[in-house]
Amino acid sequence: MGTVKRAERLHALSETLRRSGARGRTAGQLAAEFGVSTRTVKRDLAALENSGAPIWSRPGPGGGYGMATGASLPPVSLTPAQAVALLAAVSAAADTPYADLASAGVRKIVDVLDPRTRAKAEELARRVWVDVPPLRSRANKSALEEAMAEQRVLRIRYTSGDDITTGRDVEPVMFAFRNSQWYLVGWCRLRNAMRWFMVSRIEQAAVTRIACEGHTLDEVGVPPPNARPAFGDGG
Repeated sequence: MGTVKRAERLHALSETLRRSGARGRTAGQLAAEFGVSTRTVKRDLAALENSGAPIWSRPGPGGGYGMATGASLPPVSLTPAQAVALLAAVSAAADTPYADLASAGVRKIVDVLDPRTRAKAEELARRVWVDVPPLRSRANKSALEEAMAEQRVLRIRYTSGDDITTGRDVEPVMFAFRNSQWYLVGWCRLRNAMRWFMVSRIEQAAVTRIACEGHTLDEVGVPPPNARPAFGDGG
């Protein structure tokens, strides 16, 4: 991984400990992963603990360091470039599911950056321009997002590639981005099968009060070779 700036290393170290769970990591393992000495690791662990991170330690053979389960993390520290990367990513992907929430989340992060980092991020952001077309229907997008999150049946009016318009009740299973298009993948109650609906062809969408029946990702089929979840590696 190589040596990184200390602020970034502290954040990465806290994430590593959080993900290691109850088994924790030894100082030697952490030193090897971050390309620093065990003395530096122990100094970083002390700094995290002093900042309020719930670090625990076990002495002796089989011991190590970890982070208390369910505990909150210390404030996130970003470089100006990382902050701009997040801002640019959400700005350029306005049609991505939950993009509005992502934008609000990034703004919250930027708002709590230290003044010097925020000023540098804002200066750099002026050098990154984004020009995207407006969404066809924010109301439709919101309905799709709500139905997916709440797992409720979605009532849509859909026009196929053959210009045939039908009304469908769909149980949303996943969103998928493929060939530069977003799709809603779900169980179509009209066809009694799993179907891929191009989001740009959904002319109307409304969330019903009907709960989905529990169709799973496994029913979608084998994903394309390069497909991956939005979070994690899917392994």
